[in-house]
Amino acid sequence: MADSSSASSSHTPPSWPRFFGIATAIFAIAASTEFTMGRKLWGISGEPGIWSGDINSPHNSQYFADPYSFTHITHGVLFYGLFYLLARRFPVRSRFLMTLVAEAAWEIFENSSFIIERYRAATISHDYYGDSIVNSMSDICFCLFGFWLASRLPARVSFLLVVVMETALALTIRDSLLLNIIMLIYPVPAILHWQAGK
Repeated sequence: MADSSSASSSHTPPSWPRFFGIATAIFAIAASTEFTMGRKLWGISGEPGIWSGDINSPHNSQYFADPYSFTHITHGVLFYGLFYLLARRFPVRSRFLMTLVAEAAWEIFENSSFIIERYRAATISHDYYGDSIVNSMSDICFCLFGFWLASRLPARVSFLLVVVMETALALTIRDSLLLNIIMLIYPVPAILHWQAGK
């Protein structure tokens, strides 16, 4: 899915200072919005950390990264494909900012009371209290990393990467982006029982 369209695009990409200014502003808006929503810097425990490998741990979605961070790499790959199809005339730098806006908006929505309660009611995340601000911002970074990878890899390699990550997550934590979407939209009891180890 490597991108070469920016050179022939009629749209001028934002200058690098403007690009970094816009990106910084989006991160700041997302973080401050989550703060006003009651999100904590390091989550409910207030304990900083880099990695939480146990999805049932109270540190899941609170530290910088956890297994679900890989689903955000997939977000980036999918956003790259979406904006490649819908806005190919825009240079990659502009589509990168589009992805940043989309992922930041999702992070804010994901940490709303509506989605938090939905996660707790319909998925295995019964003790989910939302992301810490640090975790949420890192999720955005992982998404942007996925976009960057997709902009440089052939489409088939990006697709294979997503399949490998989704499969690995399903085998190790019994969850993945696809399963997460299914269970949020239309919970399947059989999937829930399997995820609970029953």
